[in-house]
Amino acid sequence: MKSILNILTLVGASMLMTSCFDKSAPNYQLFPNMYEPVSYETYGESKAFNSPTGEKGRVSQIPPAGTIKQGFVPYEIPNTPEGYALSKTLGSGLAPDKIDTERGKELFTIYCSICHGEAGDGKGNLVKREKFLGVPSYKDREVTAGSIFHIVTYGINSMGSHANQLSKEERWQVADYVLKLKSELK
Repeated sequence: MKSILNILTLVGASMLMTSCFDKSAPNYQLFPNMYEPVSYETYGESKAFNSPTGEKGRVSQIPPAGTIKQGFVPYEIPNTPEGYALSKTLGSGLAPDKIDTERGKELFTIYCSICHGEAGDGKGNLVKREKFLGVPSYKDREVTAGSIFHIVTYGINSMGSHANQLSKEERWQVADYVLKLKSELK
């Protein structure tokens, strides 16, 4: 009796499972959002959020004017010729015990040597391959720690700003290392 009951249960379960199958219609999906995610347009309307003004569906993801990210210290000297001249009067922004030549060398190798060369002679790999021309040697330049920091912060000519890649302390480390390279080129 038990074997007949087991056989009937098995046949019934298999009929139930195959009776819902239809080749002309797609199968049911238990969690359709996993297969067909809901996409949102960047800065577009969404029912998920309310704006700070109470307007439904619009949220500004752009930070308000004048805000700065936590821990960021703005550089007060403007990106002008007068600002560059003023930056030449600045000394190193690091205390003498905070200067780490090895860290400066490491950062210089990562971010600067591809154009300026390992020795600061203006003969990096991109210059050798003639991708950039006119990269000056530090030997020929009248630079100070402040002017180097200014240029690394804002960029000059075809050199872009490195303020997003390097923190303020790291830019001062690079500036101090560049001065060390300049003294070795003489």
